[in-house]
Amino acid sequence: MTDLPIYLDYQATTPLDPRVLAQMMPYLTTKFGNPHSNHTFGWEAAAGVEIARKNIADLIAAEPEDIIFTSGATESNNLAIKGIAYAVYPSKNHIITTVTEHTCVLESCATLERAGFDVTYLPVDSRGLIDLAQLDQAITPKTSLVSIMAMNNEIGVIQNLKSIGKICKLKEVIFHTDAAQAVGKIPLDVSAMNINLMSISGHKIYGPKGVGALYLRPKANIQPLTLIDGGGQERGLRSGTLSPALCAGLGTACKIAKQDMAKDHDHIHHLAEKMKSTIFGSLENVKLNGSEEQRYPGNLNLIFDGVKGDALIKELRNISFSAGSACSTGRAEISHVLTAIGLDKTQAECSVRIGIGRMTTDQEINYATNHIIDAVKKIRTRL
Repeated sequence: MTDLPIYLDYQATTPLDPRVLAQMMPYLTTKFGNPHSNHTFGWEAAAGVEIARKNIADLIAAEPEDIIFTSGATESNNLAIKGIAYAVYPSKNHIITTVTEHTCVLESCATLERAGFDVTYLPVDSRGLIDLAQLDQAITPKTSLVSIMAMNNEIGVIQNLKSIGKICKLKEVIFHTDAAQAVGKIPLDVSAMNINLMSISGHKIYGPKGVGALYLRPKANIQPLTLIDGGGQERGLRSGTLSPALCAGLGTACKIAKQDMAKDHDHIHHLAEKMKSTIFGSLENVKLNGSEEQRYPGNLNLIFDGVKGDALIKELRNISFSAGSACSTGRAEISHVLTAIGLDKTQAECSVRIGIGRMTTDQEINYATNHIIDAVKKIRTRL
């Protein structure tokens, strides 16, 4: 028997892993001290924060002192992009990003444009991938930062971070990646990939909401300009009292992700292939959005010709998935990511994103797959 409703929206958020909650609970009860206080309760809380910092660093092959805690990937992206841009202005006033970035990156760049910065928005091909030669040609002596997402939140494609990092290193440009969707799902090594800054989110890797981190390479030679002033916590880059419970949650989520990454990937790949092969074998006029090879298996962004995503969601109230990214919900315009890979309005409206994760079961996939197929056939008969 399958428990309803079924959750298949793992790119929007993930369930809190019970092992994460267990590590958080002491800091919500007995270990309640302010981690910045100089006494027993503070030291106890601070110790938990530093354990978490090490666990995050270990996941991306960094050092603990390179990790700055934030409220989430949105804040991390703002600090990285605006912080670096303002730190080197006006000697360098050019930033490079892509048209398929998360809204918080695009809006940060738009804010900088209004302040007088030049921003280059690299296009992507029909697979959702950038042209590395175009990136190389776009870099000028005035370029301070390249910000390119690791794994796309809407279509799941994975950019070639190592090649991007190599280009940036050769051109002596800072490389930032929004890795909110990638951390804990694919192996990441900040040194091997020449990444200078990396944004991390807690609630995308079975951790709590309201916490994230920014990796900052110590040898980047450029310190971001602080955006939040106060008591000078987090190396003076992000003031404010840390929540030991949230930090412990993110740290534990990273520790589990490192231990279980291969097992999670195999489990998710198995379920995704089962769903995909059954859907494609049972329905005509279905297409996968984004690269088939260079992608994360737990993100299935599919076009069902003739079936609007919103209509399919309404037909399947016991199955939770998305017609677009969660951050775009309520907006009238179609997805900028789907537009960027060449979809027209009708194709974009007929696209849905199905997210599979650690807690997804075979029974849930069987139920969801069969009901999606039936619903698509039902809606198509009305046309």
